[in-house]
Amino acid sequence: MSELSSRERALIGLGAALGSNCVPCAEHHIKLARAAGVDDEALRAAVSLADTIRQVPARKVLQAANEALDQPPPSEPVASCAVLDAKPVAATLDAMTDTLRQALVAEAPAKPAGGRSCC
Repeated sequence: MSELSSRERALIGLGAALGSNCVPCAEHHIKLARAAGVDDEALRAAVSLADTIRQVPARKVLQAANEALDQPPPSEPVASCAVLDAKPVAATLDAMTDTLRQALVAEAPAKPAGGRSCC
């Protein structure tokens, strides 16, 4: 199995960035793709494909939410969400913001020995 090219890594990273709805990541991977020689037509095609794939689970979640709305209200108490109760949403969003900020601000002086720059 051969290594992925910088072009392939940049396009995969762009797809992952769109899939995770990460604006700074998408911007970063577009820059990496351009630096790897990917033209804007190919980038637009990659963004369109990634968005199409990203929308599949989003549509399924919307469908499930609409189906849940069609159900009668519960007759018994509903258990709370352990994930949300464990950490306030604002603290989680702040932690995610800090992580992204650190990742984007940190400029590597040179590419690592393997030639990879980001992902």
